[in-house]
Amino acid sequence: MHDGTPTSNATNILIRLSVMMFLQFFTWGAWFATLALALGSNGLGDFVGAAFESAPIAAIFAPLFLGLVADRFFPSQFVMGGLMLLGGGIMCCVPYVAAQGPAYGRLMVWLMIAHMCCYMPTLGLSNTITFTNLPPDLYPKTRVWGTIGWIAAGLGVGFAGWSDSLNILWLGAICSLLLGVYSFTLPNTPPPAKGTPLDIRSLLMLDAMKLMKNPGFAVFAICSTLICIPLGYYYGQTSNFLGAAGFKEAGSTMTIGQMSEIFFMLLIPFFFRKLGVKMMLLIGMGCWVLRYALFAMGAPEQVSWMLFLGVALHGICYDFFFVTGFMYTDNKAPKEIRGQAQGLLVFLTQGLGMFFGFRFAFGGKFPFTSYVLPNTIQYGDAVYGKAPSGTLVGEIKAATEGESRSTLESLLAMFDRGYPESDAITPELIRQTGIEWQLYWVFPAILAGAVFLIFAIAFWDKMSPNEGDGK
Repeated sequence: MHDGTPTSNATNILIRLSVMMFLQFFTWGAWFATLALALGSNGLGDFVGAAFESAPIAAIFAPLFLGLVADRFFPSQFVMGGLMLLGGGIMCCVPYVAAQGPAYGRLMVWLMIAHMCCYMPTLGLSNTITFTNLPPDLYPKTRVWGTIGWIAAGLGVGFAGWSDSLNILWLGAICSLLLGVYSFTLPNTPPPAKGTPLDIRSLLMLDAMKLMKNPGFAVFAICSTLICIPLGYYYGQTSNFLGAAGFKEAGSTMTIGQMSEIFFMLLIPFFFRKLGVKMMLLIGMGCWVLRYALFAMGAPEQVSWMLFLGVALHGICYDFFFVTGFMYTDNKAPKEIRGQAQGLLVFLTQGLGMFFGFRFAFGGKFPFTSYVLPNTIQYGDAVYGKAPSGTLVGEIKAATEGESRSTLESLLAMFDRGYPESDAITPELIRQTGIEWQLYWVFPAILAGAVFLIFAIAFWDKMSPNEGDGK
């Protein structure tokens, strides 16, 4: 079993759990990648930042739900099924409310937060189901179908011509309901902590926080949190940016990043042995700086190869930093708190880091205050970090309303760019919007560059992948 060759029973379970992973990430990828473009194109641009914050808010509270309820009282597949059905039902309300216009924008945001509070715990539940029913060496073969599901969602959105449509929310809702029903057919996975006393220290990750006493891990944890601030710019605004640059189907175009993610994930063990943890993490951070620099340089003239390369770098950015980071954390933490340590890393990055990343990206305020986060740099008449207006995207939406494409045109839309014929889409508007985007991408490049330098100077952990078991 552990040589990576599954038995017939394990193969059956592997296929069933691979379908689970595919549907799970299809549900999220259906709407997350092009949410900014869809809301901005439908008069809801003022609510994009708050809508994106639903994911990190849910990521912060998901571990508490898992520790208090899911791990103790009910089989994991039943909890996952119930959450996906409830979350799907909530998501069905989102496009209906969003279609009512800006007056209902705040209600839309609350519904999205409720949906993600149902969805986020399923990321941990799907891992629990997989690790309980399959040997660890088969996990990558299952998890890769999650990335494939995200890619399929992006291509499907592009194929349907929905990158700027609220229909992406319906697609996510339907897939969530489908996975909810399917979850009840998954292998039985008893609650892993049933009958054990409630451990507040474990629930609040207090033991894992002791790892911060190690200078190397502390620098890694702090920089991991900080680097997720510029990451919020990519997740939050790239679809809007590509739409303004004339890409016909931004959802399909952005899947190039996930395709490269699969490729580089397969190479992680090789590079980890050759380069070591610090160089791997630095390459990941450095590619984030390069990505934003390419976006900034390519924005004024919409230089296609720069924009394509910036998207394709997502594979290195994600794998070399996040995947390497999970491996590093697993090595540094003692066996008895490795689960806590991984949870702490998710809390810091996908929770706190991404929350503030979206706040910065959309010019939001510091929580519970009226203080606007300083996401701009003034240089002469230029303001770096200010989000561009959505005028051009709105005009493109209006000019292409009702436009249809052939099957081949839809398939090739990920590489296709150009502007529709419209008196409102003038060369001056295109040029001015490009300059605004150039100034916008300079700021996350500076943020990522600053974190890169801090990490390069302060991180001196000499751990190698063969150092030991983390004790």
